[in-house]
Formats: sequence, C-alpha cells, structure tokens
Amino acid sequence: YFLRHARSRNYVSESEVCKLESVPLDFGDYHPLKPITVTESKTKKMNRKGSTSSTSSSSSSSVMDPLSSVLDGTDPLSLFAAAADPVTAAPPTDGARRKRDKDESSTVGSDFEPWSSKRGEILARYTTTEKLSINLYMGSEKGKATSTGSAVSEKVRTRLEELDDLEEGSQKELLNLTQQDYMNRIEELNQSLKDAWSSDQKVKALKIVIQCSKLLSDTTVIQFYPSKFVLITDILDTFGKLVYERILSMCVDNRVSLPDNFSPESVNDTAKETCLNWFFKIASIRELIPRFYVEAAILKCNKFLSKTGISECLPRLTSMIRGIGDPLVAVYARAYLCRVGMEVAPQLKESLNKNFFDFLLTFKQIHGDTVQNQLVVQCVEIPLYLTLYSPAIDWILQCIAYHAPDVLLTEMMERCKKLGNNALLLNSVMSAFRAEFIAARSMDFIGMIKECDESGFPKHLLFRSLGLNLALADPPENDRLQILNEAWKVITKLKNPQDYINCAEVWVEYTCRHFTKREVNTVLADVIKHMTPDRAFEDAYPQLQSIIQKVITYIYDFALLFSVEKFLPFLDMFQKESVRVEVCKCIMESFIKHQQESTKDPVILNALLHVCKTMHDSVNALTLEDEKRTLAALINGFIKMVSFGRDFEQQLSFYVEARSMFCNLEPVLVQLIHSVNQLAMETRRVMKGNHSRKTAAFVRACVAFCFITIPSLSSIFTRLNLYLHSGQVALANQCLSQADAFFKAAVSLVPEVPKMISVDGKMRPSDAFLLEFLCNFFSTLLVVPDHPEQGVLFLVRGLLNVIQDYTWEDNSDDKVRIYTNVLHLLSAMTQEAYIYHVDKVDSNDTLYGGDSKFLAEINKLSETVVSQILDHLKTLGKEETLKRQSQLALYFFNTILAHGDLRNNRLNQLSVNLWNLAQKHGFADTKTMVKTLEYIKRRSKQPELSHFTELAPRLPLQSRT
Repeated sequence: YFLRHARSRNYVSESEVCKLESVPLDFGDYHPLKPITVTESKTKKMNRKGSTSSTSSSSSSSVMDPLSSVLDGTDPLSLFAAAADPVTAAPPTDGARRKRDKDESSTVGSDFEPWSSKRGEILARYTTTEKLSINLYMGSEKGKATSTGSAVSEKVRTRLEELDDLEEGSQKELLNLTQQDYMNRIEELNQSLKDAWSSDQKVKALKIVIQCSKLLSDTTVIQFYPSKFVLITDILDTFGKLVYERILSMCVDNRVSLPDNFSPESVNDTAKETCLNWFFKIASIRELIPRFYVEAAILKCNKFLSKTGISECLPRLTSMIRGIGDPLVAVYARAYLCRVGMEVAPQLKESLNKNFFDFLLTFKQIHGDTVQNQLVVQCVEIPLYLTLYSPAIDWILQCIAYHAPDVLLTEMMERCKKLGNNALLLNSVMSAFRAEFIAARSMDFIGMIKECDESGFPKHLLFRSLGLNLALADPPENDRLQILNEAWKVITKLKNPQDYINCAEVWVEYTCRHFTKREVNTVLADVIKHMTPDRAFEDAYPQLQSIIQKVITYIYDFALLFSVEKFLPFLDMFQKESVRVEVCKCIMESFIKHQQESTKDPVILNALLHVCKTMHDSVNALTLEDEKRTLAALINGFIKMVSFGRDFEQQLSFYVEARSMFCNLEPVLVQLIHSVNQLAMETRRVMKGNHSRKTAAFVRACVAFCFITIPSLSSIFTRLNLYLHSGQVALANQCLSQADAFFKAAVSLVPEVPKMISVDGKMRPSDAFLLEFLCNFFSTLLVVPDHPEQGVLFLVRGLLNVIQDYTWEDNSDDKVRIYTNVLHLLSAMTQEAYIYHVDKVDSNDTLYGGDSKFLAEINKLSETVVSQILDHLKTLGKEETLKRQSQLALYFFNTILAHGDLRNNRLNQLSVNLWNLAQKHGFADTKTMVKTLEYIKRRSKQPELSHFTELAPRLPLQSRT
C-alpha cells in the first residue's frame, strides 16, 4: 500500500534545486592567494561630555599585515632574522665576543656523549669469573643520630668516637665474592651512604666514601678494574651531589634560593664555613687515592668559596695523580678528574690537556717490569691488559677533543709519533676527534698505522677505527681508492673470522659510499670467501645484517642491486630463519621506500618474489598477528609496484602466481582480489566499455579469479564486502550471470554472520557492521537486472527472507532499520527512470518499462515490509522500550515524508499517527522535531509539494510535560 502511493521523483530537477547557488566572480579583482589590503580605522575620542566619538578611516594602498599593527611594525621573527643577517647585523665588540665565547665554552652541549652512555658498555665488557674481596664498614650503635634535645657537646663526642672507630679498624673483609655478589655489595654501600646522610650521620657517610675510594687502589683482579671504577665512582658522584645540595640548601635566604650562576659573595658565612669544613676533613685523609677521589667528588663545592677555586684546584689535583704508581690506577684517576672537570668547568681545557700530557709522559710505565710482573702473577696477556686502558683514555681524549681545533689533532699525532706510534693511543685519538679532522688526514693515519708497534694492540682494530670515521666524513677524493686498497690488504689477511667481519662490516659502508657496483661486488665476494668455511657466518649474523643494511642504504636502485653478482649468494649465508626473515624485511622496506615507478623487470621480480616467499614461509601457528600484518604490508607493497603495462594477461598471470605463493597471509589475498578487480576495470577503460570477444573472456577470467579466491578468507565481513565489490565489477563489465553469482553468494553468507566479531582485538556486536553492508547492498541491487529464468526481484526476495530468518539481538532495532531501507530501495524501483545506471547494462526500469505486474510485485513486498515495521513498533509499547519506539516512529515518518505521496489520505494519516507516536511519551528530541517541521513548511513552498501546506498544521509540537 505504501508504494502504491510512492512519490514520483524527477531526479534531475531535484538535483538542480539542491545545488549551491553560484555567484559570478571577477577574478581580476580577487584571488584567494592574493595578499589582503587592510583598512585601518582610527577613532578620536572627544573630551566634551556627551559628545560622540568621531571615526576617520584611511585605507592604505600598501599591503599591511593585520598582526603587524598589534606589534607596532616590529615582528619578532623578522628581528631575529635581521640579527642573524651578516650583512645588516652590526659586528659585535671584542668584549661582547669574548663574553659570548666564554658562555658557549662554559656549558657542554648535546653533541657531547655523556659518561652515562658509556657506563653500561663498560660493565658488560669488563667482567671476571675470579673471586673478589671487599672491606665493609661496620657502623656501631654510637653512630646513630642523637635526639633533637641532645647537647651539642654530645654530638661532637659521638663524632670523635666514630673517628676513633675508623682508626681502630671497625671493618669487615668479605672474601670469595662472585662478580654479581661484589656488585650487590657495592650497591648496598651506596644505599648505606644515602641512609647515613638522611639520618644526619655525616661522618659515617664520609667513612663509607673513603672506604670505597680505597678499593680503587686494589688491582688484584685486574681485568675487572674498569667495571669496579664505574661502580665506585657512582658512589662518589652520589656523595658529591649530597654535599653540594646540603651546602646549597644552607644558602636559602628568606625562602629564596641561589640562582644557577651565583657568585661566592651571595653565599652566607654559615654555608662557607660548612664547605671549608668538608675540604678540611678531606685534607686530613692520610692515603693519597681516597683523598684525591673524595676531593674530586666535591670539586663543584669550590663555587661557594671563590670564583677561582675550581681553576686553582684542577692543576693541584692533576699534580696529585703523579704520586699514583700503578699506571692503570693513575689513568682512571685522570679519567675521573676529566669527568668532574667537564661537568663543573668545561672551559678550563688547559688543565684537561695537562692531565693527558702528564699521562703521555708516564706512558712507558705500562711496559715496565712492575707491570709485567703483575701480569705474570695474574696470568693476563699484554693485549688484554692494554684494552683495560681504552675506556679511560677514550674518555680523556673525548673531553680534550670536544670543540677543539684541528691544530690539537696535529699536536696529538706528533706526540704519538714520538711514542713510537703506540697503537693504543692512536686508536683512542681516532675515536675521540671529529670525523672530518680524521678523514682529512686519512693517508697520514694509514702511514702511522703501518709503522706502529702491533704488539698488544692489533692493526686491524686501528683500521676499524679509521673506517668508522670515514663512514661519517669523506676523505680527499684523490686518496679514496688508495685508502680502500691499503685497508683491505690488511683486512683480507685476517685469519680469525670474527676479527675479519668486525673490520669488513665497517669498510663496506665506505666502499658503497664512494665506489661502483664492481668494488662492492669484490668486497661481498671476499666476505663470502672468509665467512663460508666452517660455517663461520653463524657466529656473525649481526655484522652480516649490518652489511646488507649498508648495501641497500647506498644502492637503492634495485635493478643495479640485483645486478651485483654476489648479492644473492651473500643472502644465502643467512641460514637461521629468524635472521633471514629480518634481512628480507629490510630489503622489502628499502624497495617500498625508494622504488618510485612500477616495474616489470624480470630480475627484480624473481629476486623479490623469492624474498617475499621467504617471509611468507616463516609464518606458522605461533606467529603473532602484528608480525603477520607487517609481513603482509611489505608483500602488498611489492605487489602494488608490479605493472606489465598493457600486457594485462601477463599481469593476471603474475597475480595467479602470487596467490599460490602467499596463500597463508589473508591481507595479501585481499590485496590480490582488489588488484584483479582493478585490472578488470582498467580493461574496461581501455576498451571504453565495448568489449571484444578476447577482452570479454579476459574479464571473465578476472571475475573467476576473485570468485575462487574469496571463499578462502576467514573474515566474514571481508568476504561479504569483496563479494559485493567483485559483483559490482562484474556488472560494470556486462558479466551479468557472474554478477548474479557474487550477489547470491553474499546473500547466502549473511546467515553465517556471528553475533560478536573481533575488532582491533576486542569483541564487538556485529549488527552495526551488518546494517552498513546491507545498505550498500541495497544501493547496488537497484541497478541489477532480473534474471530471465528467475522470478521478479529474486535477489531482493532472497535477501529479505535471510533478514527475516536471521536471529537479531532482543534489544536491537537494526532489523526494522533495514526494512526501512528496503522501502527506500523499493520506492526507487517504482520510478520510471532510476537515479543511476551502469553503463551498457539495462536495469529493471528499462526491462519492465513500468509494467503493472512488476509494480504489483513491488507493492506486495512493500506491504509485507510495512506490516513488519508496524508490528515491531507495537511490541515497543512497554515502558522500558518507549524511547526506542519514539526514535523508530520518527525514522519511519521521515521515510514516508521522503518517499511517499502524502496527497493520499491514508498515507497522510499514517504519517500524522507516527508523528504523534514519536512525541506521545515525551522521549522525542524537541530540536529534531522543530527542525523537521521547519523543513516541511519550507518544502511546502515548492509547487510539486504544495500539499505539505495542509500537512504542517496537523503536526503539533508537544512539550515533554
């Protein structure tokens, strides 16, 4: 009955009415990108009481920025730019320049690698299995803090007794500790220091620090010394911070703390006295090493006493180190002084330089009898012993080289030559100075490396350090080939595979950066030659991965890359599956990132298909979903970049091969279906919709590919949407029977939709997704012609039967919303000409030509659907469902308003009843009702909808009360 009185639609005229009003525009006067001319208005206020202000306006012909008027013409960004302009900026005075240079040198920038970044590496590298010993301070009960009511004399007497305890040796020696036990004990000492400090036991805290500092004179387990230094200096740093913060807190005056750049004059006498007291306590320590370390730890506290305190203390502490006899202990003491010095006074480079030059003067001690005898006792070889110096020397040189001119590097090189080009020093120099300085002197360094004494520190490590610099900076162009030849002569002679690969990994980047594929191929061949015997590559996967990464970073033209003869044999060395997959991922990421145009190069396709196949075959039942998504995205990126141009058959063959290779990754199959559908539409575009016998057969082959592939997918909504999409493609290519097959498959799949589906790892109701799909399906069914051997609207009937039988949630109204959308579809089907068509496909409006039997069938369907909607509205009459009833009634009212012919009295009365039902129990949204009524009144002004004038008065607005 509803569709017997469906409103006749003239879609063309309705579209014209709904268009935005076009306004003629003269582009000679206006353009959206043209600068705006601002009119400035000035208001003059009159002094006479009661007078109005007069306004005078003046329009400036020049372009004005509205923000500039607020700033009085002074744009801060322009001022900065002007200040930075070397032409317009005035040259600074000498005094200003000196002050600026001083400010810059007094702070350490983010380009300075902090000690904290080296700490973990040292602890991991320098380990031992030998037993260690440690002396623990055993605090007595007398050392506990006194109550607040205790006399000062009692406190003094307690501290004197504590000092006596230290002299009497109240310590406990722990022997036979493992490395982990030792580290735990050191951490306990660190915590004891904090506890003692927080409980006001300052003397006990000092004793703990002194005791820890003494441990740095012990080299009985020499290979553990660098790690011990790291652990002990952590405690010293804690102590120095506690003392500084304690004195700083005493400087707070009227709750105002000192600024960061305070002067000694602003420090009160109490704080100064406390600071001096600490230095006097430390000066009374008898042993040199603890006295040095503890004073260095509180070096920053000199700021409280005088401006020159730090600059005076640094040379004195540097000289104190000369009294340390063990060269290893001495060099780490120098490293700690440099570390503290860079934190508190990085501008005092002279003291840091003197510190290092002192070390050079005593460097020959390393090869003295005392050290040699100690190494014999501990069974430590000289090469291992020399590596113990590396962290300290590297740190000292890093501090010296920071923002240093290249003249200093020249001086360092000369001093190294005087010491016989010692390999240890040369390596540290190359590690510390800027890569640009090292690269510019590459040939000089190669000459020094050749002449250096190799005993104790192998030359290949020196070439590795040089290679690391050349990876960051370019050497002179004329020297590049000679540098590679000299380095590779040494590297290729290395017998130990691990030593070889550590060097080769660094120099591969230099080769890729400066040479052609011939040299790269030679280097890769040499790596294969060295790493294949005895399967040495199994112990060098990280380095081999790094080599691959460097090669594809510099050679990202994949036609060139795969023409490197040894590249694919190099990949064969990755036998471990997890590593092999990671390498394949790197290659595919590089391809997707750098490949700008689609390709059909058979070399690239075969190689990358092999790479993608490797990734796909790694997927198993234990593979995480995130990993599957990553692999699928990489494979899809490759598939999208493959194009054979107009050779569509070859393209389809590629997709068929890809489907057989990547069947375990669902997103790849989805991408292949979309790609094949796109191929079919591209064929249609080329043929301009007029298929020949050959292209028609080809399109049917594409459709068959999709029809076969879709059932293998697990996600039900993915299958539904692909059936619909592929059916639309088949329809567009005039494959009517194939389109029917897709749509039938979609209809038969609807009953299988589960109540809950997983969305982003969470379970969600499926009703909303099903409603969205069905609305899209209805839009397509409008243009699908009926099959001559099937009944009228057989697809619509089948879909309605499925919807009727589907088990919906009790609290869901989606079934009725779907029925309402079916009415939209059926209303559109009654029109003489449909709103849209598929090119070269006759829809039912053409096939039936408005036949009365066809319209009668539509009316029968509509009567069934309307009765279902009204029955559902009746079931919502209970108190708990009245709000849903109100919403659905208004929804159905809007459907009648849009698609029904309200000149019919019965339909008109139905709409009024629905309007009243929506408002009956006060659940209607007043704003929506008002806007709907305004819409009806506005549309009643149109001639074809003049009957809305009579409808509007019959639709009252009811208040909630």
